[in-house]
Amino acid sequence: MNVLVTGGAGYIGSHTVVELLNAGYGVVVVDDLSNAKADVIDRIETITGKRPAFYEMDCKDKDGLRKVFSEHKIDAIIHFAAFKAVGESVRKPLEYYRNNLDSAMTMLEVMEEFGCKKFVFSSSATVYGPNNPHPYKEDMKAIESSSPYGWTKVMIERILTDYVTAHPDFCAVLLRYFNPIGSHDSGLLGDDPNGIPNNLMPYIARVAAGQLEKLTIFGGDYPTPDGTCQRDYLHVVDLAVGHLRALEYAKDHEGVEAVNLGTGNGVSVLELVHAFEKANNMKLPYVIGPRRDGDLPAFWADAEKAKKLFGWEATHTVEDMCRSAWEFAKKSAGK
Repeated sequence: MNVLVTGGAGYIGSHTVVELLNAGYGVVVVDDLSNAKADVIDRIETITGKRPAFYEMDCKDKDGLRKVFSEHKIDAIIHFAAFKAVGESVRKPLEYYRNNLDSAMTMLEVMEEFGCKKFVFSSSATVYGPNNPHPYKEDMKAIESSSPYGWTKVMIERILTDYVTAHPDFCAVLLRYFNPIGSHDSGLLGDDPNGIPNNLMPYIARVAAGQLEKLTIFGGDYPTPDGTCQRDYLHVVDLAVGHLRALEYAKDHEGVEAVNLGTGNGVSVLELVHAFEKANNMKLPYVIGPRRDGDLPAFWADAEKAKKLFGWEATHTVEDMCRSAWEFAKKSAGK
């Protein structure tokens, strides 16, 4: 079975490619490298002993995607490719709507041309919006968001749901995941964005490595026990395995399913900082800054559906996540 992974050179995508290759799947990666590095493909090969086919390409390029489908018999899609920074999306809404919606719709159009009927979508817990109580459950009705980034996920979920209504032999799995952190045990793959990180853990790691002077925590006056945002942090390898399980489910099913991938536990930003310090025996300089646009005070998953439907649950601790993230950061800084 050949799987096309869009955004497969990125953080979550690359870890998922490793799990797919180790499970015996053929893998084709499409990535425009706007927030990833080309040598990730080499690292994947070092880890697995297998090299995925790679196309440097924008997923909005319909003719380019047709070429990929023509050169490989694609049986399923795992779609990561998207702009993903919440705060940036508030400042640049048109860029986010154009990129994220167009890439998904273009992929669906090409899939239809080539008779491909299995789609695993990288959605987000942001679709639960600002008004649902936590823990978030998949059957909550008020699906909305507090940022343009999140709204693109809501809209693509709607597009996929409507598409399945029109094509009932199609399977779409909407993976609503929470906050992935950590790195592969090899230290060769991790969250290494271009420019200043938008996500917390690579920001922490660059401060720990001396590449940034201090960590700025966005908001210290939220209605949480320590005033900082609470999130459901899960290890990226657990998340990658969740995509593998979703693919295995999609192979034998039709219709649309929304599934949370999270631990079911809320951890505050300050708790994560202190866990990193403890796991790696160091102190981190940080300051409390103003709130960031689009952030919610607290949320975490109800993770029972993934366990029942896929037989999946998170296995790594917060300390595991922090140790692996620092191992990757040290190797990256040592280059």
